[in-house]
Amino acid sequence: MPTYDLGLEHVSLAFATKNIFTDVTQGVFEGDRIGIVGKNGDGKSTLLHLFKGTQEPDSGRVTMRNGLTFGMLDQRDPLDDNATVREAALEGREDYEWAAETKSREIVEALLGGISLDAKIVSLSGGQRRRADLARLLLKDWDILALDEPTNHLDVVTIHWLAEHLKNRWPSGQGALLLVTHDRWFLDEVCESMWEVHDGVIDPFEGGYSAYMLQRVERDRQADVRETKRRNLACKELAWLTRGARARSTKQKFHVKAARELIADVPPVRNTLELKQMATSRLGKQVVDLIDVTQIFEHAQGEADIDPDVAEMEASASRVDVVPAMYAEPQAHGSVEVAVDDLTDPRLVDAGVPEARQAAEQAARQAEEQTQESGADADDAAPEVTSAARKVTVTGRKILDDVTWLIGPGDRFGIVGANGAGKSTLLKILDGTITPTAGHVNIGKTVKFAVLSQRLDELEKLGKYKIKEVLSRYKPSYIVDGKETTPGQMMERLGFESAQLMTPIKDLSGGQKRRMQLLLILLDEPNVLIMDEPGNDLDTDMLAVMEDLLDTWPGTLIVVSHDRYLLERVTDQQFALIGGKIRHLPGGVQDYLDMTEAIKNGKDPFADENAGKAGKGRKNSDAGDPATTAPSVGGAASSPSTGDSSSASTPKLTGKAFHDASKRVSAIERKLAKLEEQKADLEAQMAAHDPSDYEGLGKLNEQLQSVTDESESLEMEWMELSEQLE
Repeated sequence: MPTYDLGLEHVSLAFATKNIFTDVTQGVFEGDRIGIVGKNGDGKSTLLHLFKGTQEPDSGRVTMRNGLTFGMLDQRDPLDDNATVREAALEGREDYEWAAETKSREIVEALLGGISLDAKIVSLSGGQRRRADLARLLLKDWDILALDEPTNHLDVVTIHWLAEHLKNRWPSGQGALLLVTHDRWFLDEVCESMWEVHDGVIDPFEGGYSAYMLQRVERDRQADVRETKRRNLACKELAWLTRGARARSTKQKFHVKAARELIADVPPVRNTLELKQMATSRLGKQVVDLIDVTQIFEHAQGEADIDPDVAEMEASASRVDVVPAMYAEPQAHGSVEVAVDDLTDPRLVDAGVPEARQAAEQAARQAEEQTQESGADADDAAPEVTSAARKVTVTGRKILDDVTWLIGPGDRFGIVGANGAGKSTLLKILDGTITPTAGHVNIGKTVKFAVLSQRLDELEKLGKYKIKEVLSRYKPSYIVDGKETTPGQMMERLGFESAQLMTPIKDLSGGQKRRMQLLLILLDEPNVLIMDEPGNDLDTDMLAVMEDLLDTWPGTLIVVSHDRYLLERVTDQQFALIGGKIRHLPGGVQDYLDMTEAIKNGKDPFADENAGKAGKGRKNSDAGDPATTAPSVGGAASSPSTGDSSSASTPKLTGKAFHDASKRVSAIERKLAKLEEQKADLEAQMAAHDPSDYEGLGKLNEQLQSVTDESESLEMEWMELSEQLE
C-alpha cells in the first residue's frame, strides 16, 4: 500500500440507509491537483470532512503525515456574525500588512473589493460572506487545500482570477489541492487528475475534466447495458468538448485523435438550422426587440428591491474603509428626461424615483382600501393620482445606455457580466417586468415567456403536494426530440426515479428542486426561455442532462451564468453586459476576460469605437468613464474591434442588418465545414487514384479547384461580414 501524505485506509461510512463509502483506500500525495466529481449526495463533501477530521468513519482510518496543515472551505462558513470583516477575514491584519505583499493584496482586492473592512459579518450578503471566508482561507499557507464549491457567488472575472491563483499558489510538485465543484471549465483549468465518487467507491482518472470524460466514455463503452443512458450523455459531452472551443485551444488536456474516434458516430449536439425553423414556426419573426433602451436607477443606496446586485455594490461603496476592487467595472452615469402624465408612470417607478414610488405605494393603498369598502375590483377603484403633464429628469447610474438589441426566433444567447453590472435588470426588461426609463421593448404577439430564476419561490408554493399530483396538472404527453414523451419520462430523464413520484415537493433536495423547477417550466411549453444561473445546485452529471434536454428545445433561449462551460455549451452566441452596453463576444467568454484585463491595465478596449464616434461628431453629455460611452452590439453600433486602426472605417451593421448578417455568418461557417469535408474526400480520392489515368485525375482536380474557389469566396465574404459585426 502506498504511503499517502493524507489518505483513507479501508474506510467505510453509512448514513441511515445509504452507504457513502465501502472499504475505500485512496489518498493524496504532495503535488496533487485533484478534482472531485459525482452526483449530489454520493459523498463528495463527506470525503473532504473525513480528510479534515470533522467526520469519523464507521470503520477503517484516516492517516495524515506529521506536521501537515490542512485548510478547508466548507459550504457553510464558520465566521462570527458579530465580528468585522477585518477581524473575521483578515484576522486582524492592518492595511499595511496585507497591502505590502503582492500575493495577499491580490487575494484581498479580488475577493473583498467593494466591501468595507469595518462592516459586521452579519450585515453581509450570502455571496459577500462566501468571499470573506475564501479570502480568510487563501491568506494562510496550507500544505493541502480543500475547496468545496469555491466558485459559488463569484463572477466570471473572479473565477478566472481564482483559477490562476490556484495554478500558481505552490511551486510544481509542492502543496496539494482537493477541489469539489460543478464548474467544468474550472476543473479542466486547475486540476491534473480527477476522482469520481459513486456507489461507495472512488475511481481515479488521469488529467483534467476533458481527459476524465474521454476515459469515462471508453470505460462506459465496455460497461453493462444498464449504463446506456449515462454513456450516451457522456458521449454527447465528449463530442462537444472535442468539437468545441476547448478542443481548439492550445492547451489541450486530452488526446484529440482518440476522442474523435470515440465520438465518430455521435451527431452534433444540436441541429441549429432545424431548431431555428421550428422556433420560427412557433414564434413568428419577432421575439423581443430592445430599441434605444436606457435604464437608469435613481433609488436610495442599499435598497435591493429593483436590482439586488447593483444595490449591494452601492451599499458597500457607501461605507468607509472599503477595499479597492481588483477590477473596477465601468459604469455609465447620466440623465434622461421623461414626459409623464402622473408620478405613477412605471418608467419613473422602475427607475426608483422616490416621489414616483411613494405615489405608486399610496395609489396601491387607496385602491386596496376602496376595494375593501366597496367590494369592487381594484381596477375600478383605482384613485386618480394624476397631475398636469410634466417632464421629469431622472439622473443616476445607467444600467443600459441607449441599447438596441434584437432577439429572434431560435436565437440562443448567453450573457456574462460582473456582479452588479445589471444582468438581473436586463432579464426583467426583456420579459416586460421592468419598463425602461427610455426607449421601447417590442415583444412578439406569440411570445410565451418562462423564467428559471435563482429563487425557488414558485416551487415552494407547491411544497405540500406530491410530485405525482403536480405532474397530473399537465398534458399526458409531449413531443420531445420527435418522440412522444410523458411527463414521468421527462422526469426520469432529469435524473428522478419513478419511486419518487410520491415524494412531496418540500422533501426534495436543493438540486432536485432545481431540476423539478426546470421540468415544470418545460411542461408549460414556453417558446422563450430565460435562465438565470441554471447550474446552481446541480452536479456535473445533472448539468449534462439539462444541457442534453436543452439541445432539442425549439425556442429562443437567453442564459445568464458565471459558468463559462455551461454558457458556451448551450448557447450559440455570447454577449457581455459591461459599462451599460451589450457587447457581442465572437470569441466567447475569453473575449470578455480580455476586455476586463485591458481595463485592469488602464487601457480602453473600446478606444477605436470612441474615436469613430468622435469622428462622426456625435455628442455625448453623459458623465463617467469614457469606456462606458462605447456603442452597443446590435444597437447603436457594435462590439470592440480587435484589428488595426483601419477597421474603424469599416461600416458597422446595426439593427436588422446586424441580425441578418449574423445569420449569414453562421450559414457560411456551416458551408465552409462541408466544403472542407469535400476537399478532404477529393484529396483522398486523388491519392488513391490510378496515377496513369490522367483524364480521371484531371476531373478530380477540376472538382477540387472548384471547391477551393468556392471556399475562398465564402471566406472573403465571412471576413467582410465579421469586420462589420465586430
